[in-house]
Amino acid sequence: MGKRRRQTAASAAALAIAITAAFAGPGLAQDSPDPIKFVQNDWTGQLISTRIMGEALKRSGYKIEYTQADAMAQFQGLETGDLHVQMEIWATTQKDVFEASIKTGKVENLGESGMSAREEWWYPEYMKEKCPGLPNWEALKTPECVKAFATPDTEPKGRYLGGPVTWGGFDDERVKALGLDFEVVHAGTDAALFAELESAYKRKAPIVLWVYAPHWAPAVYKGEWVEFPPYTPACYDEKRYDCGKPKGPIWKAASSSVKAKWPKAHAAIQKYKVDTDEMNALILKVDRDKSSVEEVADAWLDANEARWRSWLE
Repeated sequence: MGKRRRQTAASAAALAIAITAAFAGPGLAQDSPDPIKFVQNDWTGQLISTRIMGEALKRSGYKIEYTQADAMAQFQGLETGDLHVQMEIWATTQKDVFEASIKTGKVENLGESGMSAREEWWYPEYMKEKCPGLPNWEALKTPECVKAFATPDTEPKGRYLGGPVTWGGFDDERVKALGLDFEVVHAGTDAALFAELESAYKRKAPIVLWVYAPHWAPAVYKGEWVEFPPYTPACYDEKRYDCGKPKGPIWKAASSSVKAKWPKAHAAIQKYKVDTDEMNALILKVDRDKSSVEEVADAWLDANEARWRSWLE
């Protein structure tokens, strides 16, 4: 009698496990139940990409955690396995540190996201009247243009508004290498950077600043990128920085532990694709329409369920 009860209990337990696996989502049957830690950086597009992929996995039964990390320091966390997934690695400013991280064998490139990146000095179209010769970078060396871009805080030097210091980008080094009579002033946050652009644009005030794409700003405001000497690997490898910034894809990355521990999630992240125009529209909803990242990502997931579920097949 006791044996029969034990057999019945064992059968019930097995059935419960099978039912749990069936309803927990397609990933949990073979992947670890531990939470996957997604990295969050400090710009809107990255937060949207992260939320879309993280919540797609969460809707499929995974446990997801979001962890804020510096855009450069994050690579150490990926190497140690304290962080698991990064949805946006930009070839423009993170290529070297990403490649160095991959060479450790502890970080994996999960392929292109579908977006192309550009980050460079950018100015509103109205500044061309005050600085003839733009977009050629050599125009910035003329006294006329230096004066046009000067502000009370920087005169007699011109002012260049860079991104947060943590973004890297070698703008201070570029100014020195090219002999530009400009002072680099770093915005404290991504929001502060584009709030200053919006304010200057409305007043037609002088401004040249770090603008990146995918982003809504180049689509909303009329302006141009400064044309610096073309980027070459040697320009950065030799630490000259007398050239423009590189262009290239936006990659996804993961700690090397992810593939073994969450194989199905790993495969899904590799399939993630959102193109530049699509992301620009999502960023606009957050930064200009004042929707939250969570609202925008959830609306995208609701409208594109067949698409993201195909990533998990």
